[in-house]
Amino acid sequence: MIYFVGAGPGAPDLITLRGDRLLRRADVVIYAGSLVNPALLEAAKPGCTILDSAAMTLEEVIAAMAAAEGDGKLTVRLHTGDPAIYGAVREQMDELDKRGIAYEASPGVSALNGAAAALKAEYTLPGVSQTVIVTRAAGRTPVPAGEEIAALAAHQATMAVFLSAGLLGELTHSLLEGGYPPDCPAAIVYKATWPEEKIVRTVVSKLAEDARTAGISKTALILVGRFLGGGYERSCLYHPEFTHGFRKGTQP
Repeated sequence: MIYFVGAGPGAPDLITLRGDRLLRRADVVIYAGSLVNPALLEAAKPGCTILDSAAMTLEEVIAAMAAAEGDGKLTVRLHTGDPAIYGAVREQMDELDKRGIAYEASPGVSALNGAAAALKAEYTLPGVSQTVIVTRAAGRTPVPAGEEIAALAAHQATMAVFLSAGLLGELTHSLLEGGYPPDCPAAIVYKATWPEEKIVRTVVSKLAEDARTAGISKTALILVGRFLGGGYERSCLYHPEFTHGFRKGTQP
């Protein structure tokens, strides 16, 4: 059996209980070495074969999985964060489907969650933003038509931009073009939950400048939106006047 396991954003204790159990049982671990914290591999049992996919092609990864499956071994494909977000898992699953190899996915904690925890922030504040846009800037890999940063920025929602720390000049231009004001709050979270985590609080117009000053050019999540500011409305859920299925408020 093949298990796609989310390793979490970095800290070894942020892998899920399920993911940890699978990792400890694995006969073969194929991990994203450029992103996954190697401390997680300490949980692998003696004799486990560990392969770093950073230098492997899709074909080589699938061949390793197929070989392990042929030997009756349990394989864990260890992805950073949650495999469903920029994990390139669909193409692996499709190849396994072609070969009739069974697999399951074990979700993980995304860097999106790790960054919010680092910032002590809430992405969805009443009266500020009830929408979170998860996206990436166009670089060597393009984005589909209509998903350009400027088009998404027009919504003025909370935006989390992955895989774009090296494109902050272009990103800033697109965010401003789309309608975020120059002084809109923003943050750069480098390696959220890792020991070397670094947080830069800034504004949209200074994203590129402040990233350069901090020496950040990769492995960072860019967050934009007024959720990083100070004003918001109180939640109705816990308001004494608000009635819901579990509590009667002071107002009908």
